[in-house]
Amino acid sequence: MKITTWNVNGLRAAIKNGAADWWREYDPDLLCLQEIRARPDQLTNPQKESLKRDNPIWNPAERPGYSGVATFSKLAPLKSEKGLGIPRFDQEGRVIQSIFPGFRVFNLYVPNGGRDLSRVDYKLDFYQELLEICDNLHQDGEKIILCGDFNTSHQPIDLRNPDENQGTTGFLPEERAWIDTYLGHGFRDIFRDLYSDREQYTWWTYRFQARQRNIGWRLDYFLISEDLVDLVEDVIIHDDVGGSDHCPVSLLIAIK
Repeated sequence: MKITTWNVNGLRAAIKNGAADWWREYDPDLLCLQEIRARPDQLTNPQKESLKRDNPIWNPAERPGYSGVATFSKLAPLKSEKGLGIPRFDQEGRVIQSIFPGFRVFNLYVPNGGRDLSRVDYKLDFYQELLEICDNLHQDGEKIILCGDFNTSHQPIDLRNPDENQGTTGFLPEERAWIDTYLGHGFRDIFRDLYSDREQYTWWTYRFQARQRNIGWRLDYFLISEDLVDLVEDVIIHDDVGGSDHCPVSLLIAIK
């Protein structure tokens, strides 16, 4: 199974910039998009045509032009759930859960802490509530794939300039500690497991020619249940793919 996650930073803009051409050619079995910033009825007919994929599930934010996630799957899920069941997070359209035989996929757009750090507590609360849900699922024997934009670089290797960003959201100690906590609760950062020394990023600011200079951050992850690790074939960061300030990331895993 080929699962791709991608923060498209505005679905309509990403399609205009060629994103749909890429996902048509790469053809993942499960496509998880974040920061779509659109409802289906806001798309033009050509844009809708570019998104003609099986089993679409949309979870846009209540606020127009903000946040939102969408999942497309070749395999019809047994069940889909929008959100975490917590209104203060769910109104922002940050989660879709897709339940398949033997595993569950969370398409996640974790909140940004804000340049002024005003939303850091909100972000940390999101991490906590999500982990409590995952702990209960693990206790029930479920296998979980968390994928999406986590809005946090875990270790210094995960961003180009760690020393300069100690006080920046996305690399605050309290944000990074939550990734440690997930890894202590039965999850694995499977890209880092496979490529312990690789400096590769998934997001670059549009300013300062950052992408051309590869001054980036790894913000987009697959955290998977430990019971799934032996089934993983590869994790690919498609850092040559444009269309957004993030690039797509794919998990290749031997499950059907």
